Amino acid sequence: MRLPEKPAILEVRHALRAWISEYAPGPELAVALSGGADSIAMTAAAAAEIRTVHALVVDHRLQDGSDVVAAQACEHALSLGCATATVLNVDVDGGGGMEAAARAARYEALDDARRGVPVLVGHTLDDQAETVLLGLARGSGGRSIWGMSPYEQPWGRPLLSVRRSVTRQACTELGINPHDDPHNSSPDFTRVRLRTEVLPLLEDVLGGGVAGALSRTANQLREDGSCLDSVASRVGARVVEESAVSVAALAGEHPSIRRRVLRTWLQEHGAKGLTDKQLRAVDDLVGRWRGQGGVAVGGGTPNARLVVRRERGRLRAGLEGTGPDDERRV
Repeated sequence: MRLPEKPAILEVRHALRAWISEYAPGPELAVALSGGADSIAMTAAAAAEIRTVHALVVDHRLQDGSDVVAAQACEHALSLGCATATVLNVDVDGGGGMEAAARAARYEALDDARRGVPVLVGHTLDDQAETVLLGLARGSGGRSIWGMSPYEQPWGRPLLSVRRSVTRQACTELGINPHDDPHNSSPDFTRVRLRTEVLPLLEDVLGGGVAGALSRTANQLREDGSCLDSVASRVGARVVEESAVSVAALAGEHPSIRRRVLRTWLQEHGAKGLTDKQLRAVDDLVGRWRGQGGVAVGGGTPNARLVVRRERGRLRAGLEGTGPDDERRV
């Protein structure tokens, strides 16, 4: 299909070209197509700019008629020039909340079906701003407000500089009526309330440009954080010996580097859901040592906690039993 030379679809194509130029993903890609405006605009641009595009349409089967929506999305994909269009049916168990469960099921299905090629997803600048605000609410440090990366293999996000209004206008230019998911307007979801209540209020109070400012802030923090992570990786290679951290070797580093080293080390030992408070408590075993006891962090098993202790100048992490079938620290 030859795309119209109109402003909105051209903006989407230019954003995709810039992404391709930076990340050089290759001549074959997949797109995650929901049938909504963002993913349709992205799919149209991808089919015009990339040699071979495969559309992957996830049907969560959470609403009546979702199969019809999925079939129509496939029709759009093929009419726009995609080489293939496939519906992926998933089961959503609701564990951890419906929104999180649907996301997990969606990404698992996309990963299974992508056949080794990157997958483009249609997150926009507005989605990025919402993600940053959600990260601010968690208050777990700079990493929580990095927002989404343009490319975290295999997931590509070429539209993070494009407003949601542009993708909708692009669909109008294409003559396609996108599907509007009722979940995207339901106040039951925090992200929807950010979209419909919080961001418009911030734009009004602060005089506009808030979404763009949040996105730029995320980009800058991600770039700075990536640099610090690289430094921390080199430090970690020097201070971690036989699964233990040398306190003397790490103590002289800046706290931001220390905590990055410790975060990576803890994750390698099975830590999950690390909070800023937990990480700082572990860092205190290095930088503010007063003989304090061990620090429990997220992870472990139903009968054992993951605990970090300082012993003979080293930090060691292991399981400490809490139930009848105690698992002892290793």
